[in-house]
Amino acid sequence: MRLHELSPAAGSTTVGKRKGRGIGTGNGKTAGRGHKGQWARSGGGVRPGFEGGQMPLARRLPKRGFNNIFAKKYQEVSLSTLDKLFDNGAEVTLEALREQHVVAKKMDGFRVLGNGELTKKLTVKANGFTASAKEKIEAAGGKAEVI
Repeated sequence: MRLHELSPAAGSTTVGKRKGRGIGTGNGKTAGRGHKGQWARSGGGVRPGFEGGQMPLARRLPKRGFNNIFAKKYQEVSLSTLDKLFDNGAEVTLEALREQHVVAKKMDGFRVLGNGELTKKLTVKANGFTASAKEKIEAAGGKAEVI
């Protein structure tokens, strides 16, 4: 089989309807838009969320809470995850975790939680640690550095 021999499965694709090409096509004259009206016009229609003048849902619902746009977003990483991913004596940084796809690019950093056990000596450079995580890292002979 060659690249030029590939084709879609039978019936999986349909040819698009040619609008406004005469009455014999079944889609001539008004081209499926009906007679007159807002939707029949070029550029016609309404903006997203418009409900015909009725108070839109987005404005009917009450506002709740507060979203701080300046807040830093930290990914939470457990000790058991670090134990699985890194070898003994390794340095755990934000870049190293991003390479392993543990921390997303949109996150500003990561915090280490004390879930699970740590059996390896690691140097962890994170934005924060829980008290139990710091204890377990130091008990295993590693370092917990806040950046």
